[in-house]
Amino acid sequence: MMKMINILSVAFSITLLVRGYDGQLNECGRTPLNTRIVGGQNASAGAWPWQASLHRGDGHFCGGSLINNEWVLTAAHCFKDTSLSGLTVYLGRQTQEGTNANEVSMSVSQIIKHPGYIDNKNDNDIALLHLSSPVSFTNYIRPVCLASANSTFFSSTVSWVTGWGKIRTSVSLPSPQVLQEVEVPVVGNRQCKCLNGVSAITENMICAGPLEGGKDSCQGDSGGPLVSKQGSVWVQSGVVSFGDGCASANLPGVYARVSKYQNWINEQITTNQPGFVTFTSNGTDGDLAISCPDVPAITTTTAATTATTTTTTTIAPVVCGSAKLNTRVGGNSSLVSPGVWPWMASLQFNGSHVCGGTLIAERFVMSSASCFTRSTNASHWTVILGRLNQNGSDSTEVSTKVVNITLSSGTGENVAVLQLAVAPKLTNYIQPICVDMGDNTFSANTQCWAAGWGSGAGVSQTLQEFQTSVVSCGNSSSNNSICTSSLNLQEGDQGGPLMCKLGQSWIHAAVLTLQSSIQTSISSSSSSSNTSSSNSTLASRSARAQDVQVFTKTSSFASFLTSVVGSFPAKATNSTSSTTSTSSTTSASANKPSKTASSGAQASSSFCFTVSVLLLALTALKIFQGIS
Repeated sequence: MMKMINILSVAFSITLLVRGYDGQLNECGRTPLNTRIVGGQNASAGAWPWQASLHRGDGHFCGGSLINNEWVLTAAHCFKDTSLSGLTVYLGRQTQEGTNANEVSMSVSQIIKHPGYIDNKNDNDIALLHLSSPVSFTNYIRPVCLASANSTFFSSTVSWVTGWGKIRTSVSLPSPQVLQEVEVPVVGNRQCKCLNGVSAITENMICAGPLEGGKDSCQGDSGGPLVSKQGSVWVQSGVVSFGDGCASANLPGVYARVSKYQNWINEQITTNQPGFVTFTSNGTDGDLAISCPDVPAITTTTAATTATTTTTTTIAPVVCGSAKLNTRVGGNSSLVSPGVWPWMASLQFNGSHVCGGTLIAERFVMSSASCFTRSTNASHWTVILGRLNQNGSDSTEVSTKVVNITLSSGTGENVAVLQLAVAPKLTNYIQPICVDMGDNTFSANTQCWAAGWGSGAGVSQTLQEFQTSVVSCGNSSSNNSICTSSLNLQEGDQGGPLMCKLGQSWIHAAVLTLQSSIQTSISSSSSSSNTSSSNSTLASRSARAQDVQVFTKTSSFASFLTSVVGSFPAKATNSTSSTTSTSSTTSASANKPSKTASSGAQASSSFCFTVSVLLLALTALKIFQGIS
């Protein structure tokens, strides 16, 4: 009986522990008072209920995040002074001045800095504060979930950083010092190393910030959380650590990567452990394609178990302008088949197609600014990629929310860039097009295409394509203009691409607009590439009037696009992503049959030999019959 009681006691204790851990997962990362997708600068009360303000002496000196009812996560560099005297943690605080009805103040019983913290290298910049007593959760005080060890935060993952730090270098937050929030995209570690220096960035860090600058954490934000939303749960990916200045272009902020410290955190917090959540990025990791002199391209090498074969595989980078299912070389306007224009995007306002667009980078779509006269609120818009028919659903399509819309502000026509919530998985039906940044020449008679859903072909509203060619702009000639033979564009085509193939890559030459038709004199010789040399003089004197479509070159927006998107995929080439080399070195297992490459190679070799013998026999037979 006593043995049974002991077993039941143990089982009950285990159940309590398990229930406690499940309860933490049920509590963490939820913000009843935060429903925003894109917000302003001042955070509303309760928007970030895990935010902590650390005070000592003169007031606030660092931020932190509540990760359960007794522990706060912060940065190690905040605690050169590890004395507990005068150290106070404020939770539920909104402003640093005046009263905060929802806040509580807590003393600290223990400071635990990561043992691997290296001050002069900013590595392992993470610490834990044990509160003197548990705190009760409210709508204004709640824990955040933490990114688990197998989480992935691909480049451009939408993230938010919060704190009461400086708003610019050496500029303090003005009274009453309201908690600040700012949206910053993740910058992959390879790109961050190229920007900050290889030795400055380790795998224990994660970088975030727009490459054009202007948004960043700053002094006083240290120790605070960098978070991303997955479903209905907010997950902390980073702890504010360091940066070169604040909000400088091409110098994103650097954070301690929380997912690297799951084991260490759980070793320190043995009961009611924080809720760890696996954050998963969709699509492909654009950072794999980044390289610079100090960051070589990624390669993986796999050695076969035989003595003869070594296979070296280079991970294929994301490229632009590649359409494997497109064989267009000429022809008239027609319905499009799947995958022909894999960068085409359908911009949907409250569920209805409004304009076309073009995928120009993994998380960015370009369209016409005139498409957004009804609303520039990102939450009203959805982008559908891989779509063929507007009526019905295509198995190849992906629907993605929009988190930000940026319009250019030049004179005349303007473009819009939509930032997607997640990077879509790239397939034969979804690929980015190359963007003309001024390094391409579209000479007269260059064959180009436009595509869109404006004509509404058939019941299915199938995507249509229109072939055209580059012509002289005549009197409307401008360095910023590109002209084509007339296109019968409809309203739903607006925002789509004018695309021309140069070499191996399709190039985005212009955004389609509707108010761009002129009539000009075009010589017959310029409109036909087949004019014979004997008739060229006569043809050049026989000019005719022709409707011409005038578009603003994409290259006119090069600086704007770079400031919003940052880097673009490289052009597609004929190079393959893997090569196989043969080695004559003998290994210890050379005589053992391989279950990988060698058995397949032997089978292939035998098959080829058999086919060769048969072909030789047939050839000999034909020769013999011919002689006979």
